[in-house]
Amino acid sequence: MGLRGTGKSTVGRLLAEKRDMPFVDTDERLEQLAGCSIAEIFAAEGEPGFRKRESDLLTSLITLPASVIASGGGIVISAENRELLKSNGYCVWLTASPEIIFQRLESDPITAARRPSLTTYGGLDEIRQLQEVREPLYREIANLQIATDDKSPAEVVFAILSAWTG
Repeated sequence: MGLRGTGKSTVGRLLAEKRDMPFVDTDERLEQLAGCSIAEIFAAEGEPGFRKRESDLLTSLITLPASVIASGGGIVISAENRELLKSNGYCVWLTASPEIIFQRLESDPITAARRPSLTTYGGLDEIRQLQEVREPLYREIANLQIATDDKSPAEVVFAILSAWTG
């Protein structure tokens, strides 16, 4: 878990491969199920509609055999989702500085087309605001926190595997 641009999908795929477990990226799965991008879901249903879909998906995912799940950055907004995550898995919170996140998002041509801005600010100011709001929520359920700013995905996976005994 963590904000977009912290490495959840990349690290999650590598971790799942190392642990020989299935991998699910909730944003990708939501897009597959909806047949459209997250931005299009937001446009059609607003954030409440998207968050409902996200919660429904999480509820279905926790019934699966052990898996690595890269959750959407806002999945922690819901208290019910936080409880599901905390009580059903090992939660790794990936972090990065706002500047690094912004740099990563700017260099990813797919992000802008697939994901909407979540505040009226956009850009670096949006990242800072989301970090401020969501940090206590991530902290509440995190079993492990890893700053990804200066680590390769392989180094992050190694740190997770070193800490995770489940």
